[in-house]
Amino acid sequence: MYAIIQAAGWPIWFLLLASVIAVALIIERLVSLRRNRIVPPGLLDRVLAAYRKQGVTEEMLERLRADSPLGRVLAAGLRNVKSPREVMKEAIEEAGRAVSHDLERFLTTLGTIASISPLMGLFGTVVGMIEIFGSQGPTGSNPQQLAHGISVALYNTGLGLIIAIPSVIFFRHFRASVDHLVVHMEQQAARLVDVLHGERTDQQSPPAAERR
Repeated sequence: MYAIIQAAGWPIWFLLLASVIAVALIIERLVSLRRNRIVPPGLLDRVLAAYRKQGVTEEMLERLRADSPLGRVLAAGLRNVKSPREVMKEAIEEAGRAVSHDLERFLTTLGTIASISPLMGLFGTVVGMIEIFGSQGPTGSNPQQLAHGISVALYNTGLGLIIAIPSVIFFRHFRASVDHLVVHMEQQAARLVDVLHGERTDQQSPPAAERR
């Protein structure tokens, strides 16, 4: 590994730093964006049951806010449950925007790394080409300097692509995951508003065969 770094020259250090940051961000987002952590299954049903049993208390709201991002959105709605429907929806939307911003944390950095890694590899290629041309002299070329220039050009180009490809893949995956989670939270919040304002029951309607 050290021999490769020596052969690739000093430009590779920027790429190595970018690769370490990208791996750290990918691992962090894989852990943080787990569905069960963001939108715990059955949370809304438990919230509605607790509301019917004891109403809204400050202790209940604090536990709900600390539970999950979905809990933060639902807590914002419950805090304004006695307000008009529009006020309750506005509180939920404000909390939802804050939660969405938190879910997108570090994605801009990962996308930037995915975009600039090929450019940093290209920069290393240019440095390698400069060394190749510098190896040419009046008495002929310097084989050692020529070989080193070729190594710098190829290693940096290759490493830039190796970093960029998985970074792009994970960046798009995380963006899609965030969008899906936000939509799911919006649906849960809309159901909470409808149920608490009496415009919808929290039980699904029975199938037509059962109603007959």
